Amino acid sequence: MSALLPVAILLTSLVPAALIFFLAQQSHRLRNALCLGGAVLKIALILWMLIAVAGGATHEARLSLAPGLVILLRVDALALLFVSLSATLWLLTTIYAIAYFGTKAELSRFFGFFSLCVAATTGLALSGSLISFFIFFELLTLSTWPLVAHKQDRPSLDAARLYLLYSLPGSAALLWAVIWLESATGPVLFTDPPDLTGLDPASLRAIFVLFILGVGVKAALVPLHGWLPAAMAAPAPVSALLHAVAVVKAGAFGVVRVVYDVFGAADVAALGVGTPLAVLASVTIIWGSVRALQQSEIKKRLAYSTVSQVSYIVLGAALASPAAMVGGLAHLVHQGLMKITLFFCAGILDERAGVKRIEGLNGLGARMPWTAACFSLGALGMIGLPPMAGFVSKVYLGLGGLEAGAPWVLGVLAASTLLNAAYFLPLLYRLWFLPAAADARGDEAAPMLVVPAVVTALASLGAGGLAASALSPLGWATLIVERGFVP
Repeated sequence: MSALLPVAILLTSLVPAALIFFLAQQSHRLRNALCLGGAVLKIALILWMLIAVAGGATHEARLSLAPGLVILLRVDALALLFVSLSATLWLLTTIYAIAYFGTKAELSRFFGFFSLCVAATTGLALSGSLISFFIFFELLTLSTWPLVAHKQDRPSLDAARLYLLYSLPGSAALLWAVIWLESATGPVLFTDPPDLTGLDPASLRAIFVLFILGVGVKAALVPLHGWLPAAMAAPAPVSALLHAVAVVKAGAFGVVRVVYDVFGAADVAALGVGTPLAVLASVTIIWGSVRALQQSEIKKRLAYSTVSQVSYIVLGAALASPAAMVGGLAHLVHQGLMKITLFFCAGILDERAGVKRIEGLNGLGARMPWTAACFSLGALGMIGLPPMAGFVSKVYLGLGGLEAGAPWVLGVLAASTLLNAAYFLPLLYRLWFLPAAADARGDEAAPMLVVPAVVTALASLGAGGLAASALSPLGWATLIVERGFVP
């Protein structure tokens, strides 16, 4: 067991962040080299760790700040699922962002906070204790707020303020939950679930609700989701980061940690809090899809789609059956791949064709075939068409619902699939079958914008088509559940 590897993985984004803030605006090559170099090194370390952890190894680092206050970083199978996703998509988003921004102003500030955001996400993924999770969870809020406000125009500043208006009460609820729980149980380590017998059931239910309120803001659970569509005022790389790599995934991952490692599936069932959480997730799934149908801006439609799709992960955790947990954990990766593809494409359509609204998509499939094809794969995956990754997630969530004695989940998944088709298929029809407007423009003469979208689109296809592989997201999620699930 080595303490160096978890720290090294964290430093691959923390060190570039610290250096980039001090670079002059015109230091484009050095700034890009730091971002890309850190991302590549992080992936190399994670690949090394994947092999070791698959063989049963764990690595952890401890830093004692005060008696009972320990920062614990731990590399295990669950941590690697999330950190592998964030690291891979960080590299692709960095390539995309470099091409997207070119030589625009304030890039040292942007990429500094961008790297700090990934450092916070990495620390959150590797957190082995509740207090470590809380610290990195709050660092994520502080590092993403400037990214939402990056344009510094009125919509961006308003969106950033709304983000804080939602996030800070959530932070207070999360801190309250941590203090209340640890005052009764002592420091909570994810490797050693706390003894909850010192708390009465009513107190435990209240603590559980506080935890869900705390992480539910970032997971965009209804009615805590209002900040997310507003945050679409941010540039496309930030939208991709929020929806696929960092913030909403941090919230969903937090729900998994609370159910899986803080309370445990058995106690969640005994307290009767799993079913209400599953119902809340189901309401969010349907509500997000209905609201997506009502949007005429591409990014707003994708934002409400995220509200819906991320709750698949929450649903899997709430059902707390082995198949549902596998489906939810796999969807953590599947949704990230599909949604980042869609946001990459939305940014390309905006930058290269000036298209922000749905009616502007007419005929762009002929002018921008790679972008349109990638967007189509992402959309079909969200609908759940086989063999896309989204289909695999829905199958396992459906099986998990039956396994948990909740057959109504099949109705939720069926309704969600129909709604997904209703708000995505018209976009594909416009792209491929309607004639372009006389003044339409659009090209793909920016390969570093298009290539990341192609990679993630193919990855979302491969994650579904190769789901039987042990190293697929589904295979890795199965490994996690087999090693740690307590029925």
